[in-house]
Amino acid sequence: MRALVVYETIWGNTGALAQAVAEGLRGSAGVDRVDVVAASDAPSAIDPEVDLLVVAGPTHAFSMSTASTRESARTQGATAIPSRGIREWIDGLAVPSSAVAVATFDTRTVRPRLPGSAARKAMRALVAKGFRPVEAPHTFGVHGYTGPLADGELERAHEWGATLTDM
Repeated sequence: MRALVVYETIWGNTGALAQAVAEGLRGSAGVDRVDVVAASDAPSAIDPEVDLLVVAGPTHAFSMSTASTRESARTQGATAIPSRGIREWIDGLAVPSSAVAVATFDTRTVRPRLPGSAARKAMRALVAKGFRPVEAPHTFGVHGYTGPLADGELERAHEWGATLTDM
């Protein structure tokens, strides 16, 4: 099995979780290769040899980030603003040649617990392109807008990644 993890991160939290999910996948039986790539560098078509796609992004304004919400993060002190987030990447993504399995996750503040989910919106967009969901969209918590990750979330992400091949 070959997996591709595509993520968007601004404060580093979602990127750290993407790496943990990838490590969980790498430890799973039957997984030969796991690539991890930022959405700004992700391919416009999924290689036909990829069996599982995992897409991750922070929840901004109740959904996937936009250019304006990323700019808002810059005004709040973020310095690593991606040129393209998962929203734009998914919009430009080619329809896969087969129903590639997909899982999504996002990061959201623990308190206050706000509505909306980048993972749910990403999953809808990917299913509309022909991807096959293997897991309900998942959320990992961060403290405040910038983080850090809530206690235990890296471990939980690793464990979640290890279960994705069971679906």
